Amino acid sequence: MNFASTFKPPVILNVVNNQWAISTHANLATGGRTFAERGLAYDIPSFRVDGNDFLALYSITKWARDRASAGMGPTHIEVYTYRAGAHSSSDDPSAYRPNDEAACWPGGDPIQRLKDHLVLIGEWDEEKHEALAQKIDDEVMAAYKEACEFGDLASGPYPPASTIFTEVYETVPWHIQEQREELGK
Repeated sequence: MNFASTFKPPVILNVVNNQWAISTHANLATGGRTFAERGLAYDIPSFRVDGNDFLALYSITKWARDRASAGMGPTHIEVYTYRAGAHSSSDDPSAYRPNDEAACWPGGDPIQRLKDHLVLIGEWDEEKHEALAQKIDDEVMAAYKEACEFGDLASGPYPPASTIFTEVYETVPWHIQEQREELGK
């Protein structure tokens, strides 16, 4: 934030506040009331938005993008949401929070909220939703099957190590080129 405050780059600083820093609640993991207020201390326009409201998040992000594109500097957005599940596959949230806590979170599922809104205003219905869900499932399964034709992490085949340097840079920097050459030795 200090860099953004000093040099005013056209950047959007998003902080996703899902209420948990692994197993520590946000109230214990930060010294302030909100993450959004931190941007204000750096003289950066800062907002806190309901991260489970797609339209609110889209609106403020579009505004921040337009602002950045106009050369008006950085914007800081705290995306206030909730992590309903575990932090990772090795995490057991029942060890540090009540099992029914997620049900008490008033934000709701952002996908369901958007769907309900679109149905309410007549732009969406169950038939369209089911058709889209089936189309997405079919696309994911087709992509999975295509990917499996090339192998998987468990059984390979594995790409050569030299491919870690490809398709990353338009023009390969000198230090990466040196690493590539060193790997080839």
